[in-house]
Amino acid sequence: MLTLAILGFLYDQPLHGYELKSRITGLTGHVRPVSDGALYPAIARLEKAGLLHRRTEPGSGAAPRQTLELTAQGRAELLRRLADPEQAEITDQIRFFTVTAFLHHLTDPSGQAAVLRRRLDFLDAPSSFFHDGTGQPVTAEREPNPFRRGMLLVARASTTAERAWLTETVAELEGPVDAEHPGRPDAPAL
Repeated sequence: MLTLAILGFLYDQPLHGYELKSRITGLTGHVRPVSDGALYPAIARLEKAGLLHRRTEPGSGAAPRQTLELTAQGRAELLRRLADPEQAEITDQIRFFTVTAFLHHLTDPSGQAAVLRRRLDFLDAPSSFFHDGTGQPVTAEREPNPFRRGMLLVARASTTAERAWLTETVAELEGPVDAEHPGRPDAPAL
């Protein structure tokens, strides 16, 4: 998830390490904070792999600043990861939202829709945080514990909202084809 976020934010524009950390924190920090001890080694690994490079610029004080930017290989890697996310990036909500934050970089609507369909398929499979003695998922209606019942009700409401958004967005992406621009859905009428 951290690698995807680094690649995604740097795809948009070169950033200083502090700016990059601030953007990643804004995206996932409320759930999964990012520490310098995780971020800077990840940046070093990506740099060593040839996916990004550092450029030294004069700083506002005496010390120069390091600007990070993607290489062509880094841009290609982001697009590859967006087109074919790992299963954990589909099933884990925070990881999926990280994919979603950068999915607009895929220019093919059918490719975008395919990623959203994978998440929709995952949400359509029966699941629960809790299971009864026979291994069956426990529903909120069958859960006597009020705290667990609350977890199940909140998860259901969130899943319902996400499923509606996914269904609507997939339909938009797979909508009627614009005759002047094959492969792109029709623009909405104003």
